[in-house]
Amino acid sequence: MRAILGSAMAAILMFTATVGAEDKKEEKIDAKKLLGKWEPSEKKMDAEVTIEFLKDGKLSITANGAGKEFKFDGTYKVNGNKLELALSFGGKEKTETATIVKLTDDELTTEDGKGKKETLKRKK
Repeated sequence: MRAILGSAMAAILMFTATVGAEDKKEEKIDAKKLLGKWEPSEKKMDAEVTIEFLKDGKLSITANGAGKEFKFDGTYKVNGNKLELALSFGGKEKTETATIVKLTDDELTTEDGKGKKETLKRKK
């Protein structure tokens, strides 16, 4: 159980580790394209992770592995090309900001301040 929770937390932190991203071209992002379920394009750990953006600005992250399911809730806001996230887990709230590099109907790529990119694909 600890391994699954650790995997879920690692996946969440990996997605939200885009703190302090440098301002690149300030593009206006169509927030409606975020709506729906996403998953990491590269599977890391033994957990299946799903990130769901809802139209009311709410966010839900679900991790499954070894027969257990963990769920984390939060909120999001798109401001220009910035994705502002507030996640609640373990009784704590964590806020992060990611720069959206690419957002299409099927792919979301964010970049952190160190130039590390994370890509999610739309879950079908």
